[in-house]
Amino acid sequence: EVQLVESGGDLVQTGGSLRLSCAASGFTFDDYAMNWFRQAPGKEREGISCISPNAYSTYYTDSVKGRFTISRDNAKNMVFFQMNNLSPEDTAVYYCAAALSCVVVSGALWDGMDYWGKGTLVTIPS
Repeated sequence: EVQLVESGGDLVQTGGSLRLSCAASGFTFDDYAMNWFRQAPGKEREGISCISPNAYSTYYTDSVKGRFTISRDNAKNMVFFQMNNLSPEDTAVYYCAAALSCVVVSGALWDGMDYWGKGTLVTIPS
């Protein structure tokens, strides 16, 4: 059974940091690019970052560049998302997802993932 289990979501103040983790099982982890998506209240899901299977390449949407960092540990089947300088606009459910490659279409991360996690909530009160 394929599982992607996110953790690390919390309530933090503006300017704070969080590190999200995603534990993968049930598929060959190092064959897959790993992605982070988020969905804010009342908004559409947004692809925000991707890391290639070998970690040689990464993608960030403009709104998180310079603040968030994606990484992976293929030996442990884990992907991480370090989020710094958080603001209320970052409040969302954050989802881990897997696809065979990082695909950007018309400037946005493609959401045709093979596997999805159930999400973890990040809240930054205004």
